[in-house]
Amino acid sequence: MKSIHHHKRFAIVIAIAMFFLGACNSEEKGKTRSVSSTLETERATEDTSINDNEVRAEAPDAQAKKEQGYALPHHAHDFAQSPINIITKQTDKSHGEPISFLFHSDINAAENLGHTIQVDFKPGSTCIVNGKDYSSKQFHFHTPSEHLVDGMTFPMEMHIVNILTDSGKKDNPSYLVVALLFKMGAENNFLKEFLNNIPKREGEKNELPLGQVRLEDVFSQIPKNEMKSYYAYKGSLTTPPYTESVQWVILKYIVQASEEQILQIERMEGNNARHVQAVNNRKIFSY
Repeated sequence: MKSIHHHKRFAIVIAIAMFFLGACNSEEKGKTRSVSSTLETERATEDTSINDNEVRAEAPDAQAKKEQGYALPHHAHDFAQSPINIITKQTDKSHGEPISFLFHSDINAAENLGHTIQVDFKPGSTCIVNGKDYSSKQFHFHTPSEHLVDGMTFPMEMHIVNILTDSGKKDNPSYLVVALLFKMGAENNFLKEFLNNIPKREGEKNELPLGQVRLEDVFSQIPKNEMKSYYAYKGSLTTPPYTESVQWVILKYIVQASEEQILQIERMEGNNARHVQAVNNRKIFSY
């Protein structure tokens, strides 16, 4: 009898254990289904326009930047997109006369566009490049830099955007974009002239007094012998519609700005650097 009772108790213990194991397995399966369902829901709500080599934005206008994207879905061999990684050993040094440029510009206003901060030139501002007149439109910033040099990323890049005035191409104008790379160091007096005038809210614009911001103040930081030292190549805009009619000039001299100045810009615009694009068969000139 004792043996029978012992076996009964043993059977009951096994049954209880199996019950709890079954319950645990059922609970775990439920958790798995719940996690899987959650992941599926999250995937369903994600922006399906995100493709390879695209990243989500951290700036206040993240939704707009999702639509913008950081790279075209696939590279074609004939694409001439920007930015690029400049490999210095692969640049072409057998070229003719280098580009020389001269700015005659006045600043009009400072804007917070959400995805970047932009400072507008007053109408009539020009950039003369080897005898050709360009209309200077605006300069803006990317944090971190969009162009890389030998795989190195810089904390900030400034683009001065100019349009060829006699191109006659309203739908597809010819651009000249002069890029300056920044590193953290001493406070930058040029940035100091307008940083506190950038509106805090996205979409707002502040008019600036004439003469308060001087573009020549950024170039005065560059030694004269370094002004004609740069990389040049044919590329595209780095924002929609990614027009491939841009003459890029990237100065080799790295300009300094304080950590706080760069972080102040980054806080307003977030990470707004497009990924580097395929160079394909383009020549990158080194002056």
